[in-house]
Amino acid sequence: MLKVHHPIPGEKIKLLIFDLDGTLVDSRLDLANSVNGMLRHFGRPELPTEMIAGYIGDGAPMLVRRSLGDSDDEAFVQQALEFFLRFYREHKLDTTIVYSGIREALAAMRSINSDGERRMAVLSNKPVVPSRAIVQALGLGQFFGQVYGGNSFPTKKPDPLGARVLLEENGVRPEQALIVGDSAIDVLTGRNAGLWTCGVRYGYGPESLQQAPPDVLVDLPRELPLVFSARPPEPDDYAEIPGVTA
Repeated sequence: MLKVHHPIPGEKIKLLIFDLDGTLVDSRLDLANSVNGMLRHFGRPELPTEMIAGYIGDGAPMLVRRSLGDSDDEAFVQQALEFFLRFYREHKLDTTIVYSGIREALAAMRSINSDGERRMAVLSNKPVVPSRAIVQALGLGQFFGQVYGGNSFPTKKPDPLGARVLLEENGVRPEQALIVGDSAIDVLTGRNAGLWTCGVRYGYGPESLQQAPPDVLVDLPRELPLVFSARPPEPDDYAEIPGVTA
């Protein structure tokens, strides 16, 4: 059920910024298999998928470092990272899927604004090349004017640089933008950039959203178009969203 901490003025929102992994797509198995492929290659024990999923969100270098047990051998970490990236490049779409209800939610959120369509972008900490490849391959490219990754800028989320670039490129002010993500990293990015924030509890880091509560919290993708409501949704609200049922 949608939970509102601070009502978002939907009529003023002109830009929607989405995280990728755990927000738009479920990529945990491909990421976990790639991490374990890297671990096998270097003679390390494999890790459970759920453990690896908990390491996702801060970008590929941190994912690899955590999977290696925070090794202090920087040369080895770099070697492992390069192997992981090569492996993942070949396997990034083996099992990755768009979350059920996301396409309908994106279409509804884009068209709700009576003054015209809202602009939408992806800001991920995943490297930009696989991020863009996944967005295009899974048919989400039609929704997004920009797709940026963790190596698109000198800093990653929660640093606000990427969000600020998107604000400038789309000609909107911070209070006219909303960031949507599954972890505290996304909420903190929004706070640091002065954006409205929406957390999703169906992703990889729902527990972290307790540490950094967003303005609005949703349990399911189908609730995303309702984030501009100042009240929890009623069952009849879902009937107003094409292709979405309660």
